[in-house]
Amino acid sequence: MTAIDSSLYSLGERIYHNPFAKEKDVGDFIMEGQAAITFPQGRMRMENVLDPKLGQQANFVFWCPVDFPDSIAATWEFWPVREPGLCMTFFSAAGAQGEDLFDAGLAPRTGVYPEYHHGDMNAYHVSYFRRKEADERSFHTCNLRKSFGLHLVAQGGDPIPSVGDAAGPYRIKLLKWQDEIVFMINEMTVFQWKDDGVTYGKRLEGGKIGFRQLAPMIGEYANLNVYALERG
Repeated sequence: MTAIDSSLYSLGERIYHNPFAKEKDVGDFIMEGQAAITFPQGRMRMENVLDPKLGQQANFVFWCPVDFPDSIAATWEFWPVREPGLCMTFFSAAGAQGEDLFDAGLAPRTGVYPEYHHGDMNAYHVSYFRRKEADERSFHTCNLRKSFGLHLVAQGGDPIPSVGDAAGPYRIKLLKWQDEIVFMINEMTVFQWKDDGVTYGKRLEGGKIGFRQLAPMIGEYANLNVYALERG
């Protein structure tokens, strides 16, 4: 695959900012599943409230209600607090036929993973701080998948240490320029991928951003910013 030069991109106008500092900052966010959203350090802490023994039923997704344009840069700060678990961010999320993600005609979603990769929605999703299964804890990677279909399309080493050695904040940056996607942590490129719009279905455009965690992970987040992305 031809390398994508991330230095070609620049951040344009900031089109969304959320400090994730207090409850009212996420008053319009939409929860799928059950979770506790608190702000003990002046940043958003997410954790499950259902017993992890319930498996997928204990997981959840927390959606920003805004529809974003196609070419964007999303940045946020992340602190891992408790593992095992996994963190995931959905983007370019919409109904499978282009509907709004929360269209009443779409099947309900409750945080159970198959509803997001084999349901009636499409999205890209990047997983990072993957510490759920034994192989994830022994060999740390970040994964990019495209759904419908759960296609693993890109992967790179995760530079975030385990909780015992983590300090944070870790600066996450996700660039999407038309068919090109770049994922960075602390300005280091973790992976890059170009969607040809054929191999795994049509290229996804616009849509919503959501944050998912796998129980019993506890993570903290701050300063979500979304910018128009420029290139050239």
